[in-house]
Parts: sequence; C-alpha cells; structure tokens
Amino acid sequence: ETTNSPEGEDPSVSLFRDYLRLKTVHPEPDYDAALRFLDRIAEELQLPMKKIEVCPGRVVSIMTWEGTNPSLKSILLNSHTDVVPVFQEHWKYDAFSAFKDAEGNIYARGSQDMKCVTIQYIQAVRRLKAEGWKPMRTVHLMFVPDEEVGGHKGMETFVKHPEFQKLNIGFALDEGLANPGEPFTVFYGERNPWWITVHCPGSPGHGSRFVENTAAEKLEFERQIKQWCKEAGEDVTYEFAQKHMNQNVTSTEENDPWWSTFSAACKAMNMTLEKEIFPAATDSRFIRAVGIPAIGFSPMNRTPILLHDHNEYLNEQVFLKGISVYERLIPALASVPAFPDEA
Repeated sequence: ETTNSPEGEDPSVSLFRDYLRLKTVHPEPDYDAALRFLDRIAEELQLPMKKIEVCPGRVVSIMTWEGTNPSLKSILLNSHTDVVPVFQEHWKYDAFSAFKDAEGNIYARGSQDMKCVTIQYIQAVRRLKAEGWKPMRTVHLMFVPDEEVGGHKGMETFVKHPEFQKLNIGFALDEGLANPGEPFTVFYGERNPWWITVHCPGSPGHGSRFVENTAAEKLEFERQIKQWCKEAGEDVTYEFAQKHMNQNVTSTEENDPWWSTFSAACKAMNMTLEKEIFPAATDSRFIRAVGIPAIGFSPMNRTPILLHDHNEYLNEQVFLKGISVYERLIPALASVPAFPDEA
C-alpha cells in the first residue's frame, strides 16, 4: 500500500485519514481530489474503474470486481464522497486535519458520514483479494457525488441511466448510523423527505402565522401548506425542493435470501442488530425506488451519533473492526445462490 503510515499506525487507518483530508465539502466539493484518490486505489486493487458524468461536474465512479458467474445479479457497495459544511469555530481541531487523539478518536468531517464506510469497503476488498478469494456474484463499489444536497445530480439521476441498469444489481449496501450502545443499527427503509421552499415577500412578521396552525393528517399536509401560505398573504407561494412519496421498504423477513444472509453473517460475528427506519434520507431511497433491496448499515457501535455535528469523530478501533465486518459480509452476499429466475 502506498500510504505513508505514521509510526505504528495501521495502514488502513492512515488511508482513512488521507481520505478525510480531501475537502469534498459543500458548497464547492473538491470532487476531482476524490476521483484522483479513488483512481489510485483502483490501480492498487487492479480493478477496472468506470466514470459516468451524470450531470456537468458530477461524476459517479464504479470499481468492479467481476464474479465467477457474472450473469447473476450483482452486489452494490454504495458510498457518497461529499460531506456537509463545518462551523470551524465549534470544532476542537481542524475539521479536515483528521486529528487523532490519545484515545484513538479521529476527528474530521465525514469520519462517520461516510468516508469510514468507503475505506472499509475498499480495505475489505483489498484483504479478500490478498487471500485469493473470488466472488461468485460481481461486486460493484460505487462512489457518488451530491448525496448531502439531495442526490439530484448524483444517485437520483444515475438510477435512471443505462449504465446503472447494466450493473444488474440484486442487492445494495449503503450508509447507516452509529449506535451508542453495543448493537449495530440496520435500516430497511426511510422517512419521506419533503423540503419546501416558501416565498414570502414583506415583513418577517408574517412567519409567526405558521406556528399557530395545528399539524394536519398526513394526507392533508400539502393542503395545509397551501392554507398556511394563503393565510400569510395572497402573494406567498411555495414549491417543493424535494418531495418523496415512495414507501419502498426492504424485506427483513427471515425467508428473504438477502436479509437472512446479511443477518446470519452478523450473527456469526456475535453482532446484535437493531432494525429501524432511517430518520432522515439517504441515496438508498433512490435504489429502493427502482426495485432493488437496500440495507443501510455503517458498522459503528459504541459510538455517539455525530453525523453533521460539530466534532464528528470515529475511534480507530471501531473503524478497523468495521473492515473485518465487511470482510465477512461481502463473501456471504456474493455467494447467495442463484435464484430460480437467474438460472
């Protein structure tokens, strides 16, 4: 590996810290730096890398590890390269220095969301290749832009692209959340985000009218928004920046081959799983919307949930354990036997 590791540091940790130092931060993420970094890794892993510019300046890159039976549906390991902005004055350390304290906590924007997972996928694949293991199903590592700003110029557009369909994905892993306790959280669905832009000319005093209204039933919510705007004044209008209605959830039934494989592999590692609906939105919603089962999972237990927060950090031991988790999960998922419709 080409990473220069500080004395006694695990090379995987050094690689993680290198990636954290790339400023792929909104509003102007340095995506070129991420692409150069990922290109170098694809060369090291001797995996082909495909780049698709889904929108101007927005490139999805895909490393593909071809399976011994490439006609079967593939496994997608998805991660986004962008991170949310920081208010540096609230941070103990520079948010892009990847400072590691005496306890091994690595402070950086993206340490939990979700540069950890990207490097864990990569290092698990590196180890499996070194062991001589070969996947039966093809495994794709996908690196997408713009997840943190709604995915419009990233995954939302890409799932409709012929190059996405060509990947022939059967099952996807994407990001989850930390769990402060011993268990690991897994997500099989998400809330529907409605981001609303309200145009309200005139004095800001109008805004107080919103809070007087009681919450409406779900089906009447849009009518409620119309009503709020009307009460605030005839010239007040609204539009949806994001409106998601699809309620696609991924099966977590024991008879589902993907879920039972995922959960059995975790059980074999003595991991306790807590199944939840994701409290916000990730690119998984676009994957599920095109009919592909997806599980949101970031192997971070004993870790406070700090995504988008000041002083976001991840402990190096938790990070390293996550690589071993994927080292078990990837072979399990890539070995799910052919379904009747695949034979």
